[in-house]
Amino acid sequence: MTGKIIGNARSFGAAAGMVALLGGCGGGAQQQAAQAPAPTNPSGVSTTTNAPWPVKTREHLDLWLHGFAMVQSDTTRVPFFRRGYRDMLVVERNRRGVTTLLDQNRAQLAARFATNRNLVGAQFAALYFGSWDEMQRAIAIFLQAQGDPGRARDQQQQQIITFFAQTFNTPADRDWLELFSRSVGDEYTKFYHQYWVDQQRGRGATLAAVDSVWQRVYRPKFQTYLARTQQETGDLLLSLPLDGEGRTVTAGKRENTIAVEFPDSPAQAREAVYAFAHEAVGAVANQAVIDNVTPAERREGLADRMQSAAAVRGGALLLQRVAPELVDGYSRFYLRSAGITPSGDLASSLASAFPITDAIRDAIGRQLDTVLGGI
Repeated sequence: MTGKIIGNARSFGAAAGMVALLGGCGGGAQQQAAQAPAPTNPSGVSTTTNAPWPVKTREHLDLWLHGFAMVQSDTTRVPFFRRGYRDMLVVERNRRGVTTLLDQNRAQLAARFATNRNLVGAQFAALYFGSWDEMQRAIAIFLQAQGDPGRARDQQQQQIITFFAQTFNTPADRDWLELFSRSVGDEYTKFYHQYWVDQQRGRGATLAAVDSVWQRVYRPKFQTYLARTQQETGDLLLSLPLDGEGRTVTAGKRENTIAVEFPDSPAQAREAVYAFAHEAVGAVANQAVIDNVTPAERREGLADRMQSAAAVRGGALLLQRVAPELVDGYSRFYLRSAGITPSGDLASSLASAFPITDAIRDAIGRQLDTVLGGI
């Protein structure tokens, strides 16, 4: 899932890109994020950093997504988060004897999604900041200005306020953001920080396995496609709350971020590659949908319904061309993510579970062949 798909995430991502590009003019949090070294993973595992698309983890991203997963209903075919994630984390929190504001305020926070569906796009916000402290400072600037860029003290503050105002543009939305960020902060202090550290330490071998299979085997197979689709390099983030639906932001050929699921074990390391393929083909799949639906169908919502399925099918089409040995595993992974037990031919099962028109499928295939021509 990219910042261009869900609700108001297109403008949310565009404003965030300006924060990243212009923040350096006046110093401050965003400039510091660009200059700071990558946080050390608590597992002690060192991943490859001198190659394109290094594998990393980010605590504040997982925290922010965790907050959404705990309050947002999730009924999509490929869910926003791991199936059963909230129940699993509630059990873990109860086991540790912890109660936080996030749980106490859940009903109030959840109710707002029915009023403003664009809140879903705010999930991408954490991808534009370097730490939870930076996010908190930026949110405080936005709330203090009551969402009005005219109240900014300098250009950087103006960009930060504009960034958040794209999604939180009413007093009720700003009240929601204040309550959500305060609740997530309480969750972080009382529970999530230690939980995240424990998880990272327990997944060190998996992090190493993903790094190895990605950098030594599959990233080189993707590299031509990535270079020719303005995705030459970026960060590949492993995120605990995610499953088959990743999170992607793009800000230029060498400034991309793709967050995917953190596999449960070294044996499942290829699942991160499956999710990367799904995310990396997103722009091609989206364009194929746009080009092959009529204005009337777009008004009826067909394009929106097709985009998710097109990304899943597009990932399979990409793998057929760059790493065909992964196609069956990819198909099983996305069928499982959709809660479907595959039976019979995997390709047929995937097509049935994620239907798109022949015109969209063929358009994706033609564009991939054009991009990969000559390989």
